[in-house]
Amino acid sequence: MTAVTGFRMELDDEQRGVRDWIHGFAADVMRPAAAEWDEREEFPWPVVQEAAKIGLYSLDFYAQQFFDPTGLGIPMALEELFWGDAGLGLAIAGTGLAAIGVLTNGTEEQIGTWVPQMYGDANDVKVAAFCSSEPDAGSDVSAMRTRAVYDEAKDEWVLNGTKTWATNGGIANVHVVVAVVDPALGSRGHASFIIPPGTAGLSQGQKFKKHGIRASHTAEVVLDGVRVPGHCLLGGKEKLDQRLARARERARAGGERAPGSQNAAMATFEASRPAVGAQAVGIARAAYEVALDYARTRVQFGRPIIDNQGVAFQLADMRTRIDAARLLVWRASWMATAGKPFTSAEGSMSKLFAGETAKTVTAQAMQILGGNGYTREYPVERMHRDAAIYTIFEGTSEIQRLVIARTVSGVPIR
Repeated sequence: MTAVTGFRMELDDEQRGVRDWIHGFAADVMRPAAAEWDEREEFPWPVVQEAAKIGLYSLDFYAQQFFDPTGLGIPMALEELFWGDAGLGLAIAGTGLAAIGVLTNGTEEQIGTWVPQMYGDANDVKVAAFCSSEPDAGSDVSAMRTRAVYDEAKDEWVLNGTKTWATNGGIANVHVVVAVVDPALGSRGHASFIIPPGTAGLSQGQKFKKHGIRASHTAEVVLDGVRVPGHCLLGGKEKLDQRLARARERARAGGERAPGSQNAAMATFEASRPAVGAQAVGIARAAYEVALDYARTRVQFGRPIIDNQGVAFQLADMRTRIDAARLLVWRASWMATAGKPFTSAEGSMSKLFAGETAKTVTAQAMQILGGNGYTREYPVERMHRDAAIYTIFEGTSEIQRLVIARTVSGVPIR
């Protein structure tokens, strides 16, 4: 694939081939299994294993899409997976957030060591977890309480605290944990750590029973005297010490955050926001297609209900929002790949609009299906439940608006 210098609004032949391959898996494997795993509320290991067998759940596949020079590989792949089903899609894609945490904060050696262990292989599938949120620290990352203390004599970090809302938390082979190393610096005093497989002191707490995305495992992660070697600090201690020194100097001067001092969790979320937006686009598109097909075939008062402007105009609005959301996601993804800064918070824009679109479109789909849309005989009821999380996790819609407003105004709006 040749390098692309400008923004593209269509996929090339190779990308379309990958898209169609993923779409086939979503249609043939994910959709028939979606309702069952939603009801069971268990991690769908058999589905993830099927994805691993064909190379869809693998480091090689995600690396190929991640390094696609157009920036469209990841959003294209995620849209198709989540068109299949959001819960199963997140079970397949959830490891990616932990991988991004290492890619954005780790050294080349750490990336090469730990990311492969997050996926395992087709014969021994593994998953990974990114652990940032806490019971009293969600959007307010400055309220984080999980501590990491350096034991210089042993060159080890000791972690204590509780993480919550962790996708794959407790069942993961590798956990990436954000912890406080200097409480005086607030969110600037955070760092990310790798918790290797089998590390003593890490355990799964409460597993959450959720409104939607039920096939995705979400749980608390408890860290009780967890000791990890010094090389498990992402980026290394020298880089951390330099960053903390800059932050302290800036704090003494009464200034704003110093360049290069971005919070560890926020760096991960900033990189992942367009990808989350792509997931939401997939859910919205799936619900729209069900509603469109239903409107064409459902006859009331002697004619298909799509003949009524009240229904047809809803479908027009749904399709328009979906296409607009996709374009925002593609723009942000291309900008990130091209190294263009989000000067207007384009990553947050894509996640905000796509998440709100998924929630709105799935609700409209239920309305078009009427009573049928409210039953579990049709998938839009599940899609609506799944879509609800996209205005909440990885930064609520309110937080995205705050980020956008601060960025475009230059004012520290609260």
